[in-house]
Amino acid sequence: MQSVNRIDTIFADLRAGNRKALMPFVVAGFPAPNTLAPTLQSLQKAGSSIVEIGIPFSDPIADGPVISQAMHQALQQGATPGSILQEVAAIRSKLTIGIVAMVSVSIVQRQGNEKFVHALADAGFDGIIIPDLDLDCAAPLFAAAKARGMSMSMLISPLTPPERMKKIVALCRGFVYLLSRAGITGEQTGAPEVAEFVKRVRAQTNLPLAVGFGISTPEHVRAVVRHADAAIVGSALVKLMAGDNAKEAVVRAEKLTQELAAAL
Repeated sequence: MQSVNRIDTIFADLRAGNRKALMPFVVAGFPAPNTLAPTLQSLQKAGSSIVEIGIPFSDPIADGPVISQAMHQALQQGATPGSILQEVAAIRSKLTIGIVAMVSVSIVQRQGNEKFVHALADAGFDGIIIPDLDLDCAAPLFAAAKARGMSMSMLISPLTPPERMKKIVALCRGFVYLLSRAGITGEQTGAPEVAEFVKRVRAQTNLPLAVGFGISTPEHVRAVVRHADAAIVGSALVKLMAGDNAKEAVVRAEKLTQELAAAL
């Protein structure tokens, strides 16, 4: 059992220094097998505080075409939850960043709720995000995560009903994941308008608030961290990593992450 969760420590240190976090999202097994370890090292070097690792799923929830295609490609190339956990376990000791799994509840249930949470913790994951978890079935999973000292988050959008939001926020550990808008993932041109939404959630919790969906430029990052504790970048990074040359993909990912981290 972990005594102090790495996610809690990272956010506490950032808050103490009045700083904010960049949280890149990558798809495990994309653009090629065995790309995850060098990608994590590069994202850490570039200024990330926490990295979300998407566990590929055949029917991604709320994911736009970029992430859906990346997950499809990773699955076609043989990515499995087991292989991904092995990759993370092999590189974990060389990393100080937080690592969070973004995973469909279907995968968790197929592996066995508690069994999968324990496997994530044993591999070195610090937290878990389940975007399609039914709130009525959430308690056992949150209990399993808590038992292993892991953060656990569900997603809240501006359209989440107040009562549901209240229940989700009460369950979350580590941070709360806010969607800057409802809909599917993907880049957008304008900076997210999150001030009012963040204010509503902040009234219910002192947990760090991380905002994602549509963040792709330094301007977007600045707009988000003016109000929230962290900016999550997903589709823009995954899109940039597409291509046949995995080494070049990692270099491109590091460059974008550096540019975004400079806006914190």
